[in-house]
Amino acid sequence: MPIACGIIGLPNVGKSTLFNALCGSALAASANYPFCTIEPNKAIVPVPDPRLEMLGKFFPTAVQTPTTLTVVDIAGLVRGAHAGQGLGNQFLSHIREVHAILHVLRCFEDPNVIHVEGSPDPIRDKEIVDLELQLKDIETVDKVLARTEREARLAGDAEAQKKLSVLQKAQSYLSEGRNLRTLSLEPEEQAYLRSLGLLTLKPVLYVANIDESSLPGGNKLSQKVAQMAAEEEAPVLTLCAAIEAQLVALPAEERAEFLKLYGIESPALPQLIRMAYRLLGLVTFFTAGPKEVRAWTVKQNTPASRAAGEIHSDIERGFIRAEVISYADYIAFDGEDGAKAAGKMRLEGKDYLIQDGDVVYFRFAV
Repeated sequence: MPIACGIIGLPNVGKSTLFNALCGSALAASANYPFCTIEPNKAIVPVPDPRLEMLGKFFPTAVQTPTTLTVVDIAGLVRGAHAGQGLGNQFLSHIREVHAILHVLRCFEDPNVIHVEGSPDPIRDKEIVDLELQLKDIETVDKVLARTEREARLAGDAEAQKKLSVLQKAQSYLSEGRNLRTLSLEPEEQAYLRSLGLLTLKPVLYVANIDESSLPGGNKLSQKVAQMAAEEEAPVLTLCAAIEAQLVALPAEERAEFLKLYGIESPALPQLIRMAYRLLGLVTFFTAGPKEVRAWTVKQNTPASRAAGEIHSDIERGFIRAEVISYADYIAFDGEDGAKAAGKMRLEGKDYLIQDGDVVYFRFAV
């Protein structure tokens, strides 16, 4: 399933540096994975998963194919973006197309890098972006609300009445300066609002971009971001995008010494990709054989038959059953044969909900 995350923020906060670092990590991540830059500001990056490599040890000649995320470097926003200022229309339309937001906040001082607001203040910067997204959502909700009110009044349509209720709830919440992702909604209400492409409904991961002198622990600005994210119950990651970009450009044998120089235990980019993946409510299942060991992406609570469709539509249509071994059992019992002998392989029907780490073989008839 094609999943996209958009990197957003004010100009000169480190968005493109982070994007370029992610592109570099994709190139370095796997010789078997054909990294692809779709456009100058859009790229496909593999999701790091050590389980894939472990499964690959059972099939030495197999190609290892990771699951992927599409990452989009979205143009910097300025005040008035909702009304088309700067690259506002382009910025907002690109956000509409992604599934989650990586919001980069500048947490460093640098007189050589101009800040559009005069000086770094990540909380103020976050509020500027929030306001522009909220104003655009209000514009969208107001248009749909006016049409839905007419439908509810003229036709007395019960479905229109339900939509009217959730639209009024969203309008009130946005008018209070709050993002819809924090609004308590029933699943069907959330699904309806998502169908409108509302921007503040998208899940967000905050990225506190610090300078190298603040490694490894961060600084006062990044601590403010961490506190803000905790209050929102949103995930946050502190990193130095410039250092991450330098790191991925180094030969593999030099990276450990480079990390040690800055007191960093491990690169932040793999963690960032995994956090974005979890933010979207995704799980990974695997198929494993002598030709290919591959990771696949589905939403949580996806039935086995629909997961089979991620591999091929014919497998979904002709689904008979899924032979499932958990990753932990696959490793603990030394592969498929050992897991079967230990009674750890399960036969599951089309309604079985795929679990993260399942190693699956689909039986089907064309």
